Amino acid sequence: QLQLVESGGGLVESGGSLRLSCTVSGFTVDRYAMGWFRQAPGKERERVSCISSSGDGKIYYEDSVRGRFTVSRDKAENTMYLLMNSVKTEDTGDYFCATYPSYYCNGKTDSWGQGTQVTVSS
Repeated sequence: QLQLVESGGGLVESGGSLRLSCTVSGFTVDRYAMGWFRQAPGKERERVSCISSSGDGKIYYEDSVRGRFTVSRDKAENTMYLLMNSVKTEDTGDYFCATYPSYYCNGKTDSWGQGTQVTVSS
């Protein structure tokens, strides 16, 4: 049974930083490609980032966060992180982590965490 638990959300001022964590159980954190998603109030869910488990370790970022956010994994902690720098009010939303069915950042996601809320104040 795969479980994912997000944490680290909260209130942060525009321009500040926040680090989200996705701690997993039932598998090692590098077993599958994994993604970060968010859903802003009244908007559709979107993918923020994805990190593959293939040999090249390819990482994807949505255009609006590229250069500001960094995704990483710590196998010892069995945790994936999303470091959010220079946050904007547009980054406000519920953030989720999820697994993909293979090494690659494509296809239908499988398992999801419960989410953690991020609110960016102006």
